[in-house]
Amino acid sequence: MEYQNVFKRYEIKYLISQEQKRIVLEAMEQKMALDKYGRTTIRNIYFDTDSYRLIRRSIEKPAYKEKLRIRSYCKAQPNSTVFVELKKKYKSVVYKRRVPMTESAALEWVINGNRTTEENQIAREIDYFISYYETLHPTVFLSYEREAYYSLDGSDFRVTFDDNILCRTTDLSLESDPYGTPLLPDGKIMMEVKTSGGIPLWLTKVLTQERIFKTPFSKYGNAYQKLIYPNIWEAHKNDS
Repeated sequence: MEYQNVFKRYEIKYLISQEQKRIVLEAMEQKMALDKYGRTTIRNIYFDTDSYRLIRRSIEKPAYKEKLRIRSYCKAQPNSTVFVELKKKYKSVVYKRRVPMTESAALEWVINGNRTTEENQIAREIDYFISYYETLHPTVFLSYEREAYYSLDGSDFRVTFDDNILCRTTDLSLESDPYGTPLLPDGKIMMEVKTSGGIPLWLTKVLTQERIFKTPFSKYGNAYQKLIYPNIWEAHKNDS
């Protein structure tokens, strides 16, 4: 199966209500369609250093930031396809590069340091990332329900809706079921607009009319602040 493995685009996030989602979907009806996967449960394992260097830097909102994760679009098995993804953001533009492989090969590569047999530029970039940060290890499991829509005009414009965003710092396996601490306020949905160009006028009109404003929201960043940082702070207090 062919996968798109290189992405360069803007990713703009909006925290919306169920009613606002309904209104947006009505506006999308003649413009966009649900992709072939329908509603999917996405599972992610995020990696960081012993000092959480990657997410601490990301929270500071620098011009450039990067992260590494393994993602599955279903409950994984050792031989099922997952994606090792290197995601970078520079001056609001997101660059995502990924390598599809079996789950067992992905874990051997990222966790155990056994270099992949993949020989391509993306694999070399991920190899460098792993060696540069040295102490990378699984830190957070993140799952959510996603509906992804693509544009009927043939452009790369996409809209996704994520809800039931859950995180945890234990049982970090793509083979496990989704459970954990919720990250979204009750009744809210994370809508994300993904585009290499501008937002279509018809959607801009809806966003303006419904007073839907973009909001910064990092799933891993929120998981860190909710689950990890409080424990670090408590340990620091006890040590002092």
